Amino acid sequence: SPPQEGLRSARPPYSYSALIAMAIHSAPGRRRTLSQIYQFVAENFPFYKKSKAGWQNSIRHNLSLNDCFKKVPRGSFLSPAGKGNYWTLDPNCEKMFDNGNFRRRRKRR
Repeated sequence: SPPQEGLRSARPPYSYSALIAMAIHSAPGRRRTLSQIYQFVAENFPFYKKSKAGWQNSIRHNLSLNDCFKKVPRGSFLSPAGKGNYWTLDPNCEKMFDNGNFRRRRKRR
């Protein structure tokens, strides 16, 4: 029905860092490349598939500025060679997403 479609394409209630964490958590080995993160977001949240309004730039921005995300070079012992890096979640940040809680946190006043 049309209202359902409207809900599916509405902006998800998750921050960009939560979307990234979801993508990493769902990956084998808990790591993904930037393009794999984009792919996960677009496939799981129709809003982002339809909207190209800078969300990929916001994903890159969060990866590089948020200390919870760590870059792992490709071509190391654990990963095959290739372009770019893998991104993982810092173990110290795992608590932020306990029990699969990726929703935005309320700002304290």
